Amino acid sequence: MSQLSTKHLLGIKNLTEEDIQLILDTAANFKEVINRPIKKVPSLRDITIANVFFENSTRTRLSFELAEKRLSADVVNFSSANSSVKKGETLVDTVNNILSMKVDMVVMRHSSPGAPHFLSRNVNANIVNAGDGTHEHPTQALLDAFSIKEKLGDVAGKKVAIIGDILHSRVALSNIFCLQKLGAEVMVCGPITLLPKYIASLGVKVELDVKKALQWCDVANVLRIQLERQQIKYFPSLREYSLYYGINKKLLSQLDKEIVIMHPGPINRGVELSSDVADSEHSIILEQVQNGVAVRMAVLYLLAGTKG
Repeated sequence: MSQLSTKHLLGIKNLTEEDIQLILDTAANFKEVINRPIKKVPSLRDITIANVFFENSTRTRLSFELAEKRLSADVVNFSSANSSVKKGETLVDTVNNILSMKVDMVVMRHSSPGAPHFLSRNVNANIVNAGDGTHEHPTQALLDAFSIKEKLGDVAGKKVAIIGDILHSRVALSNIFCLQKLGAEVMVCGPITLLPKYIASLGVKVELDVKKALQWCDVANVLRIQLERQQIKYFPSLREYSLYYGINKKLLSQLDKEIVIMHPGPINRGVELSSDVADSEHSIILEQVQNGVAVRMAVLYLLAGTKG
């Protein structure tokens, strides 16, 4: 199989295991490309891609933009802060105006869950979900799976603990779907107030004690506390959160094995991870960032092949 089963990347839930493996294999080829002296390939030379971001983003937007430029696509950047959305223009009107400029693909981040799905039904272009509210963030899950595979040789059979603010995290949901489809065991760990009520129904283990979660896992994917999404207080203070759920060198030294530490970024240093862990030999956080470009190149390249 050399083509995706879908025209859009709306979420991991919509992908087959074959789709995921194809993206990861293609990303491995592109990782080789971006480590060459000449990092560009002409694969998407005739394709125009619009990055439409209705929410702030630094790493994801830069990563997509770099991936697009490495593939020689023409790139249009749109930020809602400086747009007619402020004047009341609808989502479909905004995107249709962009598409009337002959754009082939839209990479979109939006604060409303389901916005990319809505768009995919209403506009004629390939849609890539770069994060929709607290719902999904598929390319982050793909780059996380790619990073685990690169570090440990395979994802199948590995034990992955997702630790932290599960309730507000789109990364957690996409990771759970992706890891399970690739044959990994998944555990979530965090304060009970930051675990969604439905979480056990997704077939994951649930643990409230961070030390037990770390002792169980091969890989700890540590999530940021998303204060900007929290309208009420879910725990007394960041200091208290750090005391019970922060991961530091001392905690890791108490385990009877080595584990891999991941983080989707940006890190609240001293809250969920101490600097000596984030910058340690256990951490593959910077590899995740590099792999993000290769994985996004793979997604864009494969979706371009589904046009028509």
